[in-house]
Amino acid sequence: MDFSKAFDAVWYETLLRKLAQLNISDSDCVYHWMLDCFGGHTHCTKFSELTSAFLAITAGVIQGSAVGPASFVVNAADLTPIKLGNLLAKYADDTYLIVPANNVDSRPLELDNIERWGKENNLALNRSKTVEIVITDKKKKCLASQPPPLSCISRTSTIKILGVTISNKLSPSDHITNIVSKCSQTLYALTILRAHGSCDTALQSVYRSVVVARLLTIRL
Repeated sequence: MDFSKAFDAVWYETLLRKLAQLNISDSDCVYHWMLDCFGGHTHCTKFSELTSAFLAITAGVIQGSAVGPASFVVNAADLTPIKLGNLLAKYADDTYLIVPANNVDSRPLELDNIERWGKENNLALNRSKTVEIVITDKKKKCLASQPPPLSCISRTSTIKILGVTISNKLSPSDHITNIVSKCSQTLYALTILRAHGSCDTALQSVYRSVVVARLLTIRL
């Protein structure tokens, strides 16, 4: 699922209220530290020689900061499925709804629940960027009929989960093919660099930082 501008839309008031409810050690210190971190910020717009009035910033955590992803995790902690057996897998702003075959009819209710939660937390579910994938057992010759499509949700045969492409057969072959193709392109670039006089030390550094790093990502 895709939430529009997820990190930018996190309300400080809602986040701090949820943070205060967590049972963690030194919760008072953590709460007041976060309160001080998010409080007192303002913004304005400047165009040419004109500057607007300053307004308080009441929402938005920096995605690349140390507290940004953790803050979003706290904010989304109360987002839970409504049907027993369904599962919500969350990693920062990456959210996946997993519905087993026996609960297939609960998909519209779960999406409505997620949208309702989003509205209460200043987050908008972007259905045009949200996709559905139907996982089937490749070992079974006779596959069950496909569930009906969801409103405004496109269905895909592959999905990228935390940077790894998985097919509807739970196969990472597309991901591996893509990684190998990129590595081949890098190896070709290395031959060009060698032909133009690059030393072995520089070529090995490029190889380790690009090719080896990419190959390590296919270990599932």
